[in-house]
Amino acid sequence: MRWQEACLLGCWLSLCAAESFFACPSSCKCNSGILEVDCSGLGLSSIPSDIPTNTRTFLFLNNKLSILPGPVFSNLSALQRLDLSNNFLDQLPQNIFSDLGNLTELQLRNNSIRALDKDLLQHTALLRQLDLSINGLAHIPSGIFDDLPALRSLSLRSNRLQSLDRVTFEPLTNLQQLQVGDNPWECDCNLRDFKHWMEWFSYRGGKIDQLACTLPKELKGKDMRMVPMEMFNYCSQLDDENSSTVLDNTGPPCTKGSPTPSKTKLGPEPEVEPSVGCPQKQRYRPVSVRRAIGTVIIAGVVCGIVCIMMVVAAAYGCIYASLMAKYHRELKKRQPLMGDTEGEHEEQKQISSVA
Repeated sequence: MRWQEACLLGCWLSLCAAESFFACPSSCKCNSGILEVDCSGLGLSSIPSDIPTNTRTFLFLNNKLSILPGPVFSNLSALQRLDLSNNFLDQLPQNIFSDLGNLTELQLRNNSIRALDKDLLQHTALLRQLDLSINGLAHIPSGIFDDLPALRSLSLRSNRLQSLDRVTFEPLTNLQQLQVGDNPWECDCNLRDFKHWMEWFSYRGGKIDQLACTLPKELKGKDMRMVPMEMFNYCSQLDDENSSTVLDNTGPPCTKGSPTPSKTKLGPEPEVEPSVGCPQKQRYRPVSVRRAIGTVIIAGVVCGIVCIMMVVAAAYGCIYASLMAKYHRELKKRQPLMGDTEGEHEEQKQISSVA
């Protein structure tokens, strides 16, 4: 009996210890079975400081969070899922996630984040899902995804992105889904290399939504993957000219010329013209495939008409020559055997007139 009482007492004490070990913050909802803390939709402007250290899931959606202090997650090394969506975050400290080595899912959807530090995700090697959609991102720094070999899902929808660098996404060898829609993409030379990467990503089975072009106007609304590579042939020429300009520019920086100071004169001021050493760069634009095909068709039709005209002229010349030969034969037959000089003279006149 004493042994049974001791066992019951031990179980009761262990339950009390477990409840005290996973103490739920005030006004939040907790699930000790899955070690989840849910503080969503409470209008909070700061993260509670009494979150249990063994929490695996922390939900902080639909609040008024605008600032993340540096050490706010320093005691949550066991955290696996973090959701800070629908808040007012405008920047993220560089080391804010440095203690979350077990993090596998990070949700930052619908905030006001405008910039990301390239070392922001340096210590989250187990991250599999990252959502940065509906923010104000205009640039993704190169190297930010270098330490995320396990990342499978990435969302960059509804930002202010105009171009992406292929080198930034090449380390994501296990990426399966990428969302980049609803951005003001400029389908120019800056996006050409990323187009190659998208084609390779789709070829190996990755899923990517539509990357619709905004500029230039000839490609507005078209998916970048469907744009022919011939549209970017001018990029190579532009790169060559830029490289040659850098190599040749050994003197002072090129500036627009200005009128040289001289003695004060009455009259109209001289117009400012670009200096001879500063030629204006030609702005290349992608060639329209439809226009190129139309030009080829028109050129083919014109060449065909010219060839037909040449054939007709050659045939007319042959017919004319045969008629003249026949005419000469008829004249020769009509000549008398004892021809007089007058008849011959008239005949020569007729032949010369016909010729």
